[in-house]
Amino acid sequence: MITPLAAAKAYAATQKGAGVGDMLGSSGIQGAAQGGGFADILKSAMTDAVHASKHAEHQMAAQVAGKTELVDVVTAISAAEASLETVMAVRDQVISAYQEIMRMPI
Repeated sequence: MITPLAAAKAYAATQKGAGVGDMLGSSGIQGAAQGGGFADILKSAMTDAVHASKHAEHQMAAQVAGKTELVDVVTAISAAEASLETVMAVRDQVISAYQEIMRMPI
């Protein structure tokens, strides 16, 4: 189960990876105009989730080969699980928003 702290850290990492924090610096509005959009943030989150999953798989293989400690495997699996749960939460919110828009009267 994902904790609020883990979700906040994942959200902050996604913002940092997308350069959202850089927009608040000296560049101001120009940084926001040049910054990536929602699609770039989603792409970054998906890429991070895939990388975390692959890292966890490599750690499991290394543990089987006796090249790494069990704590490293557990940490990698926990990170992969947290990133996957974050992606699923974002997906659920996007679907919910889409359904709400579709229910709006014209």
